[in-house]
Amino acid sequence: MHSIDNVQHPSSKPQSWSLSSLTSLLVEVFLPAGYPHSVSDDYVPYQIFDSLQAFSSSIAGLLSSRAVLQGVGVGNADASPTAALLLHILQDTSGRISTILFAHRVGTALEPECKMYRLAADVFNDAAMILDCLSPMIPAGFGRVTVLSTAGVLRALCGVAGGSSKASLSAHFSRWGNLAEVNAKDSSQETIISLIGMLVGSFVVSRVTSYTATWISLVMLLTMHLSLNYAAVRSVQMTSLNRQRANIHSKATQSQKQWQIPTPAQVSKQEKIFETDGILRWVSAPSTQHKLGTCRIGVSLEQFLAPSSTRTGSGSLKTSTPMSDLSSLFKSEDYLLFLHRNRQSWDARILLKTSSTTQTQLKAWMHVLLAARVLCSSAKEMRTQEIEYIMDTISKTLTFLNDGSRTDQYMSALTEAGWDLNVAALETRSGRRIACT
Repeated sequence: MHSIDNVQHPSSKPQSWSLSSLTSLLVEVFLPAGYPHSVSDDYVPYQIFDSLQAFSSSIAGLLSSRAVLQGVGVGNADASPTAALLLHILQDTSGRISTILFAHRVGTALEPECKMYRLAADVFNDAAMILDCLSPMIPAGFGRVTVLSTAGVLRALCGVAGGSSKASLSAHFSRWGNLAEVNAKDSSQETIISLIGMLVGSFVVSRVTSYTATWISLVMLLTMHLSLNYAAVRSVQMTSLNRQRANIHSKATQSQKQWQIPTPAQVSKQEKIFETDGILRWVSAPSTQHKLGTCRIGVSLEQFLAPSSTRTGSGSLKTSTPMSDLSSLFKSEDYLLFLHRNRQSWDARILLKTSSTTQTQLKAWMHVLLAARVLCSSAKEMRTQEIEYIMDTISKTLTFLNDGSRTDQYMSALTEAGWDLNVAALETRSGRRIACT
């Protein structure tokens, strides 16, 4: 009788095989199919920071939940279940109303400014946690009800801003048309991290019982939470051109011989998370920025004329804006623009035609940046006839943009640098269009 030895490859040993299988299983469960090719390069850094912030948020949430229970009278024999129920109804009602109003007010801006609203959502949530922890210190009655209702409103704002911005970020991360799967896997990752956070939080809550220890722990957790969220949104390299990212490209419009177009990765290091809405900045270098004024794009005709108009007794508008000259100048363009002096800066308005596209909107923003730059540089030399000088500046800068197909070449250079010009990200409010005949 002969014995046969079974020789195994080292990689096929049970321990090695089990570790490899476990890793593969975790990848299949928590990461999109086809990873890493099915998602963008900034997906992993964002998800790492996002998972860590969810962990700290779960623990902080348990501390605030305990404070809420104390505030509504858990453990107090004099507390009324009916009063607690009515308080819950009031919180829920105020939160739902706030959801409707907030979505109406900022709905258009949620996608172009998704990085800002992603971080703002967690600011709202953390502020709500602080109010929850303050509630037991406030005497029962109107004051406590107000604090808890305000916390409910902030959570509602967090839900709108967080949910919408996450959807926009998921659309940015997905590369194979797998938006639904990226969303689903993000929920799975957040769920498992939240479960781990709840287990750790249960231990923390049972040990942290004093007033001082609770606040020290809460402040540390919320600081960690916001810091990780800030790192998460900073790691995202958006490829759409919103107002701020278009401003960062302002210097590139001047040089046609050698386009120096910043890539999405380079711009992400320069852009601010919280930027003033509609501000015009000329960025000559990463550390050198000049504020030129503000601009509103996609306004109605009444808003376009408002800075230089007065309403007559019959209700009609009397304006000094040279609409006839503007119509002639922009006859072949898909937009009209004009600038009004506002102390040391300029207030610009862009009127879009029904034929406007995402690329013509970007051209309009480039145009207003150039015009504002020229006007700010020559403010001391401004002629007596201000409107004529403004019109002359607008005309010359338009000629500059159209000379030698400069704008078309610039758009091609942007596309080659990795920018998606098919996404409309310049309008942050409901836009209007006009029909010119």
